[in-house]
Amino acid sequence: MLLRPATTQDIPALIAIMAPVIATSAASFSDVERSAEDWATMIEHRRRDGREFFVAEQDGAVVGYATYDQFRNNSGYRHTMEHSVYISEDAQGTGLGRALMKAVEDHARAAGHHSMFGGIDAENAASIAFHVALGYEIAGRLPQVGRKFERWHDLILMQKFL
Repeated sequence: MLLRPATTQDIPALIAIMAPVIATSAASFSDVERSAEDWATMIEHRRRDGREFFVAEQDGAVVGYATYDQFRNNSGYRHTMEHSVYISEDAQGTGLGRALMKAVEDHARAAGHHSMFGGIDAENAASIAFHVALGYEIAGRLPQVGRKFERWHDLILMQKFL
C-alpha cells in the first residue's frame, strides 16, 4: 500500500471510486457526479488552503482517497475541519481507510487544527463503527437533511479532537 498526495492523473480513478457510491448508496447524499474539472479544482483549492488530498494505491491502482476542508466557511471555524474518506468496494476492510484517516488527521493536526468532523448517513452502520473505532464520537443528529432515492436521510455528525 502506498499513500501519497493526489495528482490530476488520479482523477479517473477518483471518478471510478465515487460512481457506484453516488449511484447506489447514501454514503454521499449527492446524486450528481463531479466532472474531471471539478475534481481538479477541489484538489487545487485544498492545497492552496493548506489542506491535503491523499490517495491510496494498491498494486499500482488508486483504490481510495481522503481529504479535508474547513467545516464551515467562516473564520470562527478555521480550526474545525470536515473529512471525506472513500475506499473502492474491492479494497474495503484492508486497512486503507484507517491509514488514509491517520494521514488526514496527522496533516490537520500539524497545521494546528483542533477538531475533525465526519458527516455520515445515519443508516450507514459500517461507517459509524469505523469512525467509533478511530476515536470519533457522535456529536449530533440532523433529521431529514439529505434527500436521495426519493426519501429523506438523517445525518450523523461525528467528531474527534485532534
